[in-house]
Amino acid sequence: MTIQPASDQHLQAFLNSHPHWTVHNQKLHGQWVFENFVQAFAFMTAVALTAEAANHHPDWSNQYQRVTIDLTTHEAGGITQRDFELAEQIDRIVDHFQQGK
Repeated sequence: MTIQPASDQHLQAFLNSHPHWTVHNQKLHGQWVFENFVQAFAFMTAVALTAEAANHHPDWSNQYQRVTIDLTTHEAGGITQRDFELAEQIDRIVDHFQQGK
């Protein structure tokens, strides 16, 4: 089964309902700042376990307390439903960490 990129309408609907995500270089792009490096690393660990379970892995970076995540489905050449689903899971992880503040 071939995975197709999301339509422009689907992408816009996702962005409208998920304000922490944007599109940058044809990827879903999110960035968060945590209280410190330990919390940022714990967030990345939670995302890593979620991504591994979904077999869909982000492109990401970490600078001290800042975590940047880009999501795309390489085999489809763009953003797909898989990226929306992982982004929603990441949003739930972010919510969990923000509740602990």
